[in-house]
Amino acid sequence: MSTRTPTRPRSGTGSRTGNGSGPGRGNPRRSSRAVLHWVGVHSLGVAAALFFVLPFVFLLLTSLMGDRQALTRDLWPHTWEWGNYAKVWHTPGFLTWWRNTLLYAGVGTLLTVVSSVPVAYALAKFRFRGRRLSLLLVIAMMMLPPQVVVIPMYLFWAKQLDLSGTLWPLIIPMAFGDAFSIFLLRQFLLTIPDEYLDAARVDGCGEVRTLLRVVLPMARPGIAAVALFQFFCAWNDYFGPQIYASDNPAAWTLSYGLESFKGAHHTNWNLTMAATVLVMAPVIVLFFFAQKAFVEGVTLTGVKG
Repeated sequence: MSTRTPTRPRSGTGSRTGNGSGPGRGNPRRSSRAVLHWVGVHSLGVAAALFFVLPFVFLLLTSLMGDRQALTRDLWPHTWEWGNYAKVWHTPGFLTWWRNTLLYAGVGTLLTVVSSVPVAYALAKFRFRGRRLSLLLVIAMMMLPPQVVVIPMYLFWAKQLDLSGTLWPLIIPMAFGDAFSIFLLRQFLLTIPDEYLDAARVDGCGEVRTLLRVVLPMARPGIAAVALFQFFCAWNDYFGPQIYASDNPAAWTLSYGLESFKGAHHTNWNLTMAATVLVMAPVIVLFFFAQKAFVEGVTLTGVKG
């Protein structure tokens, strides 16, 4: 009966337990590099976050200061003047600017989405003569600055249709589609497999029913992204209301009315900042709740060319 004497494991080949377990723990250099890498990455992220957040913090703190303190170098309010927002809200005309902006942004966004989806669907899924030319025309319209056609458009809406002093010259054209929205939706619809559309047609669905029952539910992220882009653009639009509604204060929007409010309260920086916060708050809240669909729509757009 033979006995086996236990052999001693070679140095460096045994199992590592205790303090030597875990990635990078056995090598102090690797551990220090990992820590420095983590600090470097997160410090850059924190610095970038502060770069974007600090202006909003300064805006909010200044809006809560008194009239005299807002003109000083103080960064922290001595007393929290929440009544500044009430003063701005009850300023004559401010509620009218709110109503006009909601009408302009809300109705304009709805018309843009309703008119752009069928065009984008046709450019993405139909095969017809002149399809490439139509896409090139859409891209060319994206590259055309609005200032180029502002004079003939103003003459048409103001002189021919007598709609000067209203927001309708800005809302009605949205019922005929938007080049950027069409292009963005077309790129997103290209990511939808054609097999789903073929299956719907085999089941007896027409093109309109296929669009409503199959394409629209699958294209919700892209539609949400287009709607948010259009809503933000209309909410912050200053050029259009200045051209068509500047001579009628009852048709002013928040972006144009804020300039008038700033001129009337040029020494009351606290009230000006409070008005700016009230103008920015709906956009920030809307993006906060819809950011998931917005990011998903932008990310999935352009996967296919």
